[in-house]
Amino acid sequence: MPNVAAVNLPPPRWRQKAALTLTLAALARAALLPSTARAHDPQDRVFDQVAVKERLGELIPTELPFYDQTGSAVQLSRYFTGGPVILTLNYYACPTLCPLVFRNLAGNIGKLGNLRVGRDFRVVTVSIDPEETRARAADKSAKTYAMLSTTPNPGEAWPFLLGSRAAIDRLTESVGVSYRRIGDNDFAHPNVVIIVTPAGRISRYLYGVELAPQDLKLALIEASEGRIGAATILNRAILYCFHYDPVGRRYVLFASRIMTGSMLGVLILTAGLLSVLWKKEKGKRRNLS
Repeated sequence: MPNVAAVNLPPPRWRQKAALTLTLAALARAALLPSTARAHDPQDRVFDQVAVKERLGELIPTELPFYDQTGSAVQLSRYFTGGPVILTLNYYACPTLCPLVFRNLAGNIGKLGNLRVGRDFRVVTVSIDPEETRARAADKSAKTYAMLSTTPNPGEAWPFLLGSRAAIDRLTESVGVSYRRIGDNDFAHPNVVIIVTPAGRISRYLYGVELAPQDLKLALIEASEGRIGAATILNRAILYCFHYDPVGRRYVLFASRIMTGSMLGVLILTAGLLSVLWKKEKGKRRNLS
């Protein structure tokens, strides 16, 4: 058994950067080496098996049983009660990338304007390690909740779940995420955030350790069909102007839609002005007669 306290200590910044650099170098090496060379390298074969096969529009099994960070038995359906869900797949003993993901996500939650975690949406983190302990889940959740100081009842707003191999496999297969164990305590897994609708359907995949707050907000609005936020009409207008670029993997302005909207606006204003002028002219003619 690993030393839990030592594993969960936040690593120094130089170790985080070094881990990111080594991971990227390994991935680049796996991509650049000839296929025959990669086939003989066990580590490269592991990275080749880590992938995401997007299953947009498909339902996830919300009836799956898990345990939360307090040890209480729960079902995923408990967290699908009206708003979209940000689903992350991590493991709590991870000393480098997963803490960066949690820190970035917690920071972005405070940059979503009028969207509030626990009220408009939830975050659900599931450990991919079937040997995960409640102590690690409680430790990781407590450190994350400390970054959400203004969030009431953070345990319900962002649960840290652990479960059996069968439950984990069904969930990861349903969202198309493949990962592999490396050694005794580590995992190679994609850095992806999955946005799920209130009905449990996969709406969007967002990739990377550091997400853009705008991408996260637009994905949540999209998953809620524009129903969360200040005004439904405004949110739908925002979604009309932006579209998701599958190549760049982010939301971008859709210029043609903006031009179309601007032209419609000009036409409406012109029609309104002509209507006012026509009514005034009609009134003058009546006065003359």
